[in-house]
Amino acid sequence: ATEGKEEASAAENHPSWVPQRKPGERSSILYSAGQFFFEYLVVVSLKKMSDGRYQPQITYQFPKRENLLKGQKEEEERLLKAIPLFCFPDGNNWAPITEFTSETFSFVLTNVDGSRKIGYCRRLLPSGRGVRLPEVFCIISCLGCFGLFSKILDEVEKRHQISAAVIYPFMQGLRELPFPAPGKTVTIKSFIPESGTEFIELTRPVDAHLEHVEFQALLQRLSPRLILHIFASAVLERRLIFLAEELSVLSQCIHAVAALLYPFTWAHTYIPVVPECLLDTVCCPTPFMVGIQMRYLERVLDQPMEEALIVDLCEGKMIRMVGDEEDILPIKLQNEMLMSLNRHNNNNNVHTSEQVNVLVSEAFVHFFVRLVGHYASHIKWSKTGSGIFQERAFCKAIASKTNRKFVKKFVKTNMFSLFIEEAEKSRIPQEGKR
Repeated sequence: ATEGKEEASAAENHPSWVPQRKPGERSSILYSAGQFFFEYLVVVSLKKMSDGRYQPQITYQFPKRENLLKGQKEEEERLLKAIPLFCFPDGNNWAPITEFTSETFSFVLTNVDGSRKIGYCRRLLPSGRGVRLPEVFCIISCLGCFGLFSKILDEVEKRHQISAAVIYPFMQGLRELPFPAPGKTVTIKSFIPESGTEFIELTRPVDAHLEHVEFQALLQRLSPRLILHIFASAVLERRLIFLAEELSVLSQCIHAVAALLYPFTWAHTYIPVVPECLLDTVCCPTPFMVGIQMRYLERVLDQPMEEALIVDLCEGKMIRMVGDEEDILPIKLQNEMLMSLNRHNNNNNVHTSEQVNVLVSEAFVHFFVRLVGHYASHIKWSKTGSGIFQERAFCKAIASKTNRKFVKKFVKTNMFSLFIEEAEKSRIPQEGKR
């Protein structure tokens, strides 16, 4: 019962026209409160191979799993095999170093059933003197909340400088805590030798759909016009490739682009940082949204690719376009969104990142409300309670010709179909229509 209650409080933050998930239903990234904070903490280190190259390997895993059923064991093995690749996506050519600025990034792994796990990574140099190789602390969780896990990784890094032994009691304490509902705080008690007992507060943002997002990262690198071209391509489920050298820039910007689609969900290939050995992902004929390090640009351009939008996040420009990006979105709504984004851009220093998140998200949610917000009145309900979406009547109800032209394309996308499937299942009795 508590899960239902917490799910309801999370639902309060969604626009009223979004079909609500029932507790326990799958989502692309699970947000339900009351779950474990994380599944695993792993340490991935570079091991020297006989050919002189380095291979990333898991050198520590917490907790160790025993008594797993056969299916679970196979899934765990698959997961543990993939993690090292994503912790060191930049290939095997490393050399020991004395200085390294720690970096934070994340990756997403999609399970066979379509559910996703997120890896939150902090790459840093092990403490010590002399030359050494970086290692990655990676937390695997079903929960999408970048800010919260970034704070947890700060704590891991702080303890790592004292001794690895003080990291694990902290993670054990965290694992026993339930994940807080939106807007709520959990406190974890932690003992550190020399400094005594500390109380660490972890607060979840009120707006659950924005807790994995940093729109400022996008606004700092791309003009509002380019952001709208990217959004238009994503809405029509095209192929999108983002380039940057830093892993943190790639993962932040791609999560931000995916979040612009809210309340719809990108349901295709989604790899915020593509490991070197998977670069041929860009040859897929199906839609994808991927991030690739700039050093691989030539290799990517040499691949036999279908039409794709290629975005350079370092220079803030497009390297390759389909050519019609300017004309996909209805012009009037496009101009309104442009004004809205320009306004946030000019006040860049005035807003906190949370305020920017809310303002940017509102502009895009408003776009969808204007175009498809009337979907609920075109679901025909049978006596048994199942709903059938009346697509023709829904499109016909749009007065503006340009809006209708766009919506006719949008209703054919996978993300719209999934959204409608959800709505057909989740009848919420409306006032006076019981």
